[in-house]
Amino acid sequence: MLSSLRGNMSRIPTFREAMALLAGRPLRWVPQLIALLFVIWYFAVIRGINSEQYIYSYGTDLPPPIGHPHRPPLYRPPTATADDWKLRAHQVRDAFIHSYKGYREHAFPADELKPMTGKGRNNFNGAWSITMYDALSTMFVMGLRDYFDDAVQKIADADYMTTKPQQYVPFFETVIRHLGGLLSAYALSEEPILLKQADKLGTALLPAFNTESGFPMYALNTLTNATHGSWTGHTLWAEALSNQLEYKYLAHLTGKAEYFEKSVVCSSCTNQTLLTVCFLPNGIPKTGAPSNTQFSVGAFADSGHEYLLKQWLMTSRSEPKIRDLYLQASKSIIETLLYVTPDREILYVTDVDLRRTQSRAKGKDIVEDTESVVTAHPSGSFEHLSCFLPGLLTLGVQTLDLSPSDKELHSWAAEGLAYSCWLSYADQLTGLGPDIMSMKLFPNSSEGLWLPKVEQWKKDGRQGQSRRDYTNYKKTYLLRPEAIESFYLMWRTTGDPVWRERGWTVFKAIQKFTRTPVGYAIVMDVDNSAKSAPVKDEMPSYFLAETLKYLFLLFTDEDILPLDKWVFNTEAHPLPIFEWTDAEKKLYNITS
Repeated sequence: MLSSLRGNMSRIPTFREAMALLAGRPLRWVPQLIALLFVIWYFAVIRGINSEQYIYSYGTDLPPPIGHPHRPPLYRPPTATADDWKLRAHQVRDAFIHSYKGYREHAFPADELKPMTGKGRNNFNGAWSITMYDALSTMFVMGLRDYFDDAVQKIADADYMTTKPQQYVPFFETVIRHLGGLLSAYALSEEPILLKQADKLGTALLPAFNTESGFPMYALNTLTNATHGSWTGHTLWAEALSNQLEYKYLAHLTGKAEYFEKSVVCSSCTNQTLLTVCFLPNGIPKTGAPSNTQFSVGAFADSGHEYLLKQWLMTSRSEPKIRDLYLQASKSIIETLLYVTPDREILYVTDVDLRRTQSRAKGKDIVEDTESVVTAHPSGSFEHLSCFLPGLLTLGVQTLDLSPSDKELHSWAAEGLAYSCWLSYADQLTGLGPDIMSMKLFPNSSEGLWLPKVEQWKKDGRQGQSRRDYTNYKKTYLLRPEAIESFYLMWRTTGDPVWRERGWTVFKAIQKFTRTPVGYAIVMDVDNSAKSAPVKDEMPSYFLAETLKYLFLLFTDEDILPLDKWVFNTEAHPLPIFEWTDAEKKLYNITS
């Protein structure tokens, strides 16, 4: 048979003939068999290692190269079961109990707990118990009714007019933490005393709006109604534009028009600013005009952008002017603030100084001005606070009627930025993210703009160095929630479980490096090689309001707070989506 097969090599041998031929030459097929076994071993074992677990376990190895600014590397599907996630959510609940119990036993009625020394800290309103108010909605969501009912009893006796003559209440922080906490807890529980106290507090804070521009002042004294400016000398966009969710909802609940009218002035001024300069500058003086040419989504402006989309959603999409403001602002962000690093191609969002220069045309005898040109000068600073942006963008993708190309672009930006925020954690020896990174810039900074690279990538047919090209400018991990917030929203909007696994990795690092006998503490150096990183004696109230709540929701299979029924204020207090009545629409001149 073999000889006849050799004589007719043009004929394809049958399987039986091929096996007989191979069996007759063992020295020839053994190497092929070994090669086949090697390939199977390589892909099953070596390529099967979960790169994220490898990075976290050993710390010193960087993640694989990102490939393209908006396309993270491939990962194995997560393997956690439904029971695993229940256990993980329960561990987050235990972390909340540990931290709130420490606050209640060692710090109440002070603002916050000092988790190392077990003492109280009054860094906001002075014994207004900001941690208790901030923790209200988390208690309810986690089913901790004993803690919740105890807090409600204490809040029933609260007096918001007891500030001393020289004591000023920070307007922004009090609105998002105290007022937001009260309104959210009322929406969840329907406890009447919570709405009554929210009404009292909302009224007490209204004098902050009594300014030439209508933008609220930084702080006020609720006893004398005197106001006080911030250390910058002007109002920040984040402070001025982060009260509409709370005051519009309060207006809807109480029927008091002044709550709506005071807060809506901010949106009107914002509209004029955007139409004039096409971006939101960081500061606003008393006149309401932009005070500088800094454009950012960081500490000075973050929630100002966030509230544009969210107040449109909260009022059942009935205010298209607010929606259009968000679309304008997000367009400016994508075009102006998104950059990539030169080596590793890490996508990040930074702040820029927009400088206007006059271009000039030279003739034979004269030099005449033609038109002004705005050039962007990026700082390269990437703040942890900015990690709220991918969550906001993906929420916009799900809820806005975007064109297919814009939907794709916003989705890429959201995924790429969320991955970069995760990368900032995975790179560090503690597995915790630094507060501010200084990203490496291109020699010509405009070469690092993300959008032109995306356009070129699309033209090239969409085909797609592994070292740190950034430094930790501010090395502290302040127990911040922004990255976890975006992981949660990315999971709920895309369904990709890898965001849950990343959140679990972050929570394990929080447990390992920040937990103290009575609470959780700030880590001073996230890239410290010591087994126990140095910590600071502070536990911000937002750790209970935001970080632990978003982790709990991330690990809970049940959709406790559906995104089509609730929006989160910037302190993670859920507020219900509602519809204005016909009378309210007429009173407030709301037209769809």
